[in-house]
Amino acid sequence: MNKKVAIGVCAAAMLLAVLALSMMATDWDDYVTNDSPGSIDFTGGEDESGVMDTNSLNYALFETYGPLLLILALLMFGAMIGGVCIAREEVESDDTD
Repeated sequence: MNKKVAIGVCAAAMLLAVLALSMMATDWDDYVTNDSPGSIDFTGGEDESGVMDTNSLNYALFETYGPLLLILALLMFGAMIGGVCIAREEVESDDTD
């Protein structure tokens, strides 16, 4: 096996493990047990005392799904860098025709 392939497989396995762990760490009870869709208010995000409102969209995204979003962002960044590396790779083909 090529050294680059082995490193890529190890990196992919580690990212998959971290993604699975972040999905298990996320509290899904509030969003999975509902029988019908619920609304999430988008009103400023803070109450009178300066504390983030637990019913706001900001709280739902960054406090509830924060670990999952970070892992997905890292995965997308890795895919972008991988695409650039593949695009810049030289093709070893013989065009002597």
